Amino acid sequence: MPLLNEEESLGELAQRLETVLERVARGRYDVLFIDDGSTDGSYDVIRSIHSRNNRFRAIRFRRNNGKSAALGVGFADVKGDIVITMDADLQDDPSEIPALITKLEEGFDLVSGWKRKRHDPWHKTFPSKLFNAVTSFMSGIKLHDFNCGLKAYRREVVETVQVYGEMHRYIPALAHWEGFRVTEIPVQHHARKFGYSKFGASRFLKGFLDLLTVMFTTRYVKRPLHFFGTVGSLFALIGLVTDLYLVIEWFLGLTSLSQRPLALFGIAMIIVGVQLISIGLIGELIVKNNMESQRYSIRERL
Repeated sequence: MPLLNEEESLGELAQRLETVLERVARGRYDVLFIDDGSTDGSYDVIRSIHSRNNRFRAIRFRRNNGKSAALGVGFADVKGDIVITMDADLQDDPSEIPALITKLEEGFDLVSGWKRKRHDPWHKTFPSKLFNAVTSFMSGIKLHDFNCGLKAYRREVVETVQVYGEMHRYIPALAHWEGFRVTEIPVQHHARKFGYSKFGASRFLKGFLDLLTVMFTTRYVKRPLHFFGTVGSLFALIGLVTDLYLVIEWFLGLTSLSQRPLALFGIAMIIVGVQLISIGLIGELIVKNNMESQRYSIRERL
């Protein structure tokens, strides 16, 4: 459960989680808070919760690393067969957890929440709908709410999907492309009781750029030469055909190469094509020699 400056919400959230999980899991559960560099009293509240119930644990970052980093570290620490993620601001309802688990038991690997009725202002809901529509179209997954924090996963999903940068928005797409079964169910969404949203409008532009990154890295990260080689070969072929045509004209005495700017275009296309192929080859070397995991500075654990 990633969080940033949510001290007012944590006490109530812990009580509601404990009530639901004791009924559903009968004491066989852990709750992991990931404090993403909070500057308020969030971690003091977590300490108090932990002292009362040691099933509530925490990882504390030294500074703010972002939601993807928090989820990635949390995924690496999970011990159960089923993993639930949710936001810590009380907008996600813990009472939805049993429904998520029931849907998993139908044979799905990832169940995402769908905030069908959102309690947010229009300037947040409209861009979100646009973002989800474009993401659904480009990724090929028919979901309404990719960025809903409330999700249920089988353990093998979080062990397989790598979350970094700002890729948490695309976990359903990443899981789908890895071959996991993904679905969604409608969930309740509550108005924020305390604090304010930590996300600005700029996240939507970043989101679309991240989608392009996800699509590229998912398809070509292991073989970048397939992408750059294909595009580079196309450029080089256009350049070769253009210059070959001009050389034939010159050989037949029909034109002078010095009077045909198209010759420079052909040469430029060949150069660009060769450069793209070279980038692909360099990418292949980088992929093979630089497969290291992200590391984050963790302040302490409970």
